[in-house]
Amino acid sequence: MSRFQQVCETLHHSPKAWLVTGVAGFIGSNLLETLLKLDQRVVGLDNFATGHQHNLDEVRSVVTADQWQRFTFIQGDICQLADCQRACVNVDYVLHQAALGSVPRSIDDPILTNSSNIDGFLNMLVAARDAKVQSFTYAASSSTYGDHPGLPKVEDTIGKPLSPYAVTKYVNELYADVFSRCYGFHTIGLRYFNVFGKRQDPNGAYAAVIPKWAAAMIQGEDVYINGDGETSRDFCFIENTVQANILAATCADSAALNHVYNVAVSGRTTLNDLFGALKTSLIENGVVYHKSPVYRAFRAGDVRHSQADITKIKSLLGYDPVFNIDSGIRKAMAWYATALSHE
Repeated sequence: MSRFQQVCETLHHSPKAWLVTGVAGFIGSNLLETLLKLDQRVVGLDNFATGHQHNLDEVRSVVTADQWQRFTFIQGDICQLADCQRACVNVDYVLHQAALGSVPRSIDDPILTNSSNIDGFLNMLVAARDAKVQSFTYAASSSTYGDHPGLPKVEDTIGKPLSPYAVTKYVNELYADVFSRCYGFHTIGLRYFNVFGKRQDPNGAYAAVIPKWAAAMIQGEDVYINGDGETSRDFCFIENTVQANILAATCADSAALNHVYNVAVSGRTTLNDLFGALKTSLIENGVVYHKSPVYRAFRAGDVRHSQADITKIKSLLGYDPVFNIDSGIRKAMAWYATALSHE
């Protein structure tokens, strides 16, 4: 039995209270679904800036009525300390996912990104500390590696940030470290590498590449590739990310606390290969895409290659990514083919 299976078994028999910020978003709603299926009590906080009610509605449709009754939703904003304080009452574990993602968005509006990702983060840290929660797990980012050219990326070696978004996520790590030193407050940061899966929004100017391309293929529209298509990423399926969050939150090993960890599969997939994989997977779901991709200029703030070393999270947290890029894409495209065909 894996470490994650052991933790899930324990939680089934000894439910805890969790706070998921950004609960109506992509990662937040997937965390909510898993926790409710484990019969946990969950408080969710969201202001619907990037999250959606339909994500919560879908979760409700796939859990039992009794499980849904264990969920309490608070419509609020992490930029308001009072909302953070209200959400942290009687909570054991915090999974802080709320943020304004996207490198291009941060370049377009650095002040808004800073407000949510730094001011909001500090509010959540203070509220969780004062509520004496057992642990605080937060969404960090692979963007923190910046211009450091080394591959695979190792947690203790980073470069200079390449975007305002990267700055905010690095500041989160600095604040978390200071809170552990000054207040003895337990935190774990998870540096996500290109997470994808069901309920990731394909719409809007700042949509991630996989949902954006999936929607374009399903709807017969052009797929745009920034650069020559040889840019590579370490794509990580959502269920791996959920596993990492639950392992981090429940970790009782003092040697593993107050660290940051890469969350990925330690693979590299070029955008050209990704295009082919999505196209093939959609064919299996009855969607045939006949167009070739349209290449355009490289995007400002993007790194050329990204790949994670996951040795640390495997050894200290017992993380074991069940899904690779291929198995993750198969599950994700099945969901998109169904969800977008109903629009």
